[in-house]
Amino acid sequence: MEEIIVNFISDMGSVKTVYAYSGQTLLDVAQSNGLDIEGACEGSMACATCHIVVDKEWYSKLPATSDEEKDMLDLTYGLTNTSRLGCQIVITKDLNGLTVKLPSNIYNLL
Repeated sequence: MEEIIVNFISDMGSVKTVYAYSGQTLLDVAQSNGLDIEGACEGSMACATCHIVVDKEWYSKLPATSDEEKDMLDLTYGLTNTSRLGCQIVITKDLNGLTVKLPSNIYNLL
């Protein structure tokens, strides 16, 4: 199975490079590598605790945001133009080198 590189930038600016596999969600990748991302609803898109900010160079390479995801993002603390929910980004080989930032705060609706 081909390893895909994903770079996570902490709210303090440090970078952690990890390996992911096609079919994993970004939330799964982050949690399996010990990163501080909650995912309170376990990826069912019922909260916004897996909010991440996608690097501008990568944002256009992702599939479009669904209306349901946009609704959840509207409730997110620190929303940006490149905000997404980690549970909704499925890793593919085209995302090799993806860079995302973990926000400093989250708003847990659950």
